[in-house]
Amino acid sequence: MSVSAALGTSTIYPMQPAIADVAESLDTQIPAIGIALAFGPVGYLIGLGLLVPLVDRFSPARVLAAQFGVLACALVASAVVPGAMLLGAAVGLVGACSAVGASLSSVTGRLALPRQRGTALGIVTAGISVGVLAGRTVGGWLADEIGWRGMLLTFAAACGVVAVCCLLALPNARGAAERGYLATLRSLPGLFARYPTLRLASVRGSLWFFAFCVVWAGIAVALSEPPFSYSAERIGLYSLAGLSGVLATQAAGRATDRVGPRLVILVGLALAGVAAATMGFSLESTVIALICLALFDAGLFAAQVANQSMVLAIDPSSPARFNSAYMLVYFVGGSLGTAAGAAAVEWFGWLSTAAIAAAAIAVAATITVLERE
Repeated sequence: MSVSAALGTSTIYPMQPAIADVAESLDTQIPAIGIALAFGPVGYLIGLGLLVPLVDRFSPARVLAAQFGVLACALVASAVVPGAMLLGAAVGLVGACSAVGASLSSVTGRLALPRQRGTALGIVTAGISVGVLAGRTVGGWLADEIGWRGMLLTFAAACGVVAVCCLLALPNARGAAERGYLATLRSLPGLFARYPTLRLASVRGSLWFFAFCVVWAGIAVALSEPPFSYSAERIGLYSLAGLSGVLATQAAGRATDRVGPRLVILVGLALAGVAAATMGFSLESTVIALICLALFDAGLFAAQVANQSMVLAIDPSSPARFNSAYMLVYFVGGSLGTAAGAAAVEWFGWLSTAAIAAAAIAVAATITVLERE
């Protein structure tokens, strides 16, 4: 499930490093391709709202196999489209189906024993985190080796294989949700008013995902400009430091099962906040910057595992609608952070950008400290 989550999540990112090649192949301008690729996150939000709740009501094996199958077809369509408009439609469908990672988290929360939920979720979250960080790196490498169309076809083939594996390995039993699908969708906004745990988890999660995206979007801009002027390939290698932080997810899952999520969240946020603040003064030192990025990602990944385990425990028999609601707010925070990070570096400089990220993390930590046991 972790590997499947990594693959599904990664499919929204691999064309980003090859945007210039895509524009040249389709004989169009780079901004037009940028707009087309922006349909990916839009589709992802739609997938979180419409597709994730399906695993509470129907067979996880069939739902996820279908999603991976459609994802494979959408990737093939993206590879053969003749223009930017059709590319945008195909990328939007890819984005919607790439929400399989959230679906797999929901299935994990339902199937795991209560005392092992954090550990199991940590394993799946590790896969999602790898997908987020490695999608661009692997996509860029494959695009250089076999072209962007070949790269997409490779991802499509992998999704086809995983679709078959889902049918063979995941449970066929229907979910325990009693309400209908449309009733479930209508209930999502009301969950925030009814469940304080979901409300607080969503707010603080969106704050630290905002900080995460501020740092990663901002550092790419900062390193591309003087005095660094690094190439896109060299900047992409910084994401490898972030991948080392994925190792924290499994440890965070085990710690959540032992000591509870609140302490894990606070420790993770403290680690990430210190790392973000330190990065503001140390970007000139490659070694220190890479260490800080690893610690920053490790802290936020650990907090995410613990926070999501709280959300999935609200109703273990049908956790997908809670996870869907949580991830919608979480992803909105990340989208705002991506936009803010690049702009903040241009307007205020890297030091202020890192301070913005640290401040968002501090607010999330304050919410956690003030939360009632």
